[in-house]
Parts: sequence; structure tokens; C-alpha cells
Amino acid sequence: ERLEVWELVPRPDKVMVITLKWIYKVKLDELGGILKNKARLVARGYRQEEGIDFEESFAPYQMDVKTAFLNGNLREDVYVSQPDGFVDSDNPNHVYKLKKALYGLKQASRAWYDMLSSFLLSQEFYKGSVDPTLFIKKNGNDLLLVQIYVDDIIFAAPTFEFSDLFANLMCSKFKMSMMGKISFFLGL
Repeated sequence: ERLEVWELVPRPDKVMVITLKWIYKVKLDELGGILKNKARLVARGYRQEEGIDFEESFAPYQMDVKTAFLNGNLREDVYVSQPDGFVDSDNPNHVYKLKKALYGLKQASRAWYDMLSSFLLSQEFYKGSVDPTLFIKKNGNDLLLVQIYVDDIIFAAPTFEFSDLFANLMCSKFKMSMMGKISFFLGL
């Protein structure tokens, strides 16, 4: 509800309703120790058909954004079933009309990338000419480099202050997990 991902609506006639599934994961650090347990509700998007349920499925390679995909706005009308254990007893036959992208949808990563890219461009970043997941910002002679991989972000600047400005900017817009200096990234 906090992110306004969906609204409960009567089930429309002649639409495919995508079912949901709970996914549980243990996030590990570089030594294999447990950082945290995660639960994520995902859409079974493998049932979607291009041109009917979504326009395109594209995510260029992308500090860790919590529930990143839930920030992405959908271009299409997508309906999902009520999740097991959370069925509205007054409206058990209703479905949810998604307002935001949900993990598991084919277009989720594209919706998230579009949201993040628009935000960074509005903050005077520009995209690298070769890599659309590289964002650059100038401050005098200093450069801030930001590399995106889905919901993982690495960034570097010649001064701590410039890096800190970026971290604060991202935290003002998205819920972030600050990972500190890079010693472990994407499982490597």
C-alpha cells in the first residue's frame, strides 16, 4: 500500500489475470554469511504475450535500491490475482489492477529503468554514449560516474563530498541500502 502498487477492482471480463507467487531468498555477504532474509511477491509473467500484455521487454544492465521495480510505472493495464493469504473476504472474486511494475512481469525492469533514467536525467546527468546504463554528471572539472545494473548501483567521484551528494540525492527519491566501499558486487 505504501508504494501504491495496485488497487482492488472488480475482475474485468475477457482479460488474462496473472497469478502471483511468494519467493524467499537469503542474501549473503562476500564471505557467505547471512546479510538478511528476503520475501518478494512476484507475478508469473511467463504467461504474458508481447503486444497484448506488454509493449517491450528491455532492461539495460543496472548502492542497492530496495523494491526497485515497484517504483516503475506501467504503460499497460495489468491485472493480477489476490495473493494467497491476503484475499479480501468481502470481495474474493476481485483482482488487483497494477499501478506499478511488479517483480516477475516482463516489462518490470524496463519500467524501473525508465523511471530511474528519467530521474537522473532531470538531475543534470547525461548518459554515456556507448552504455545506456552509465550516467555521468559534471561539477566543474570533477566527474561523477554512476553505473546501473538492475537495482544495484556503483558510483565514483574524485571527492567524498561529490559522492555523498549523489548518495543523498538517491536516498531522497528511493529507499536505498547503502553498501559502503565496494568489496563485493553482483556476487563477484
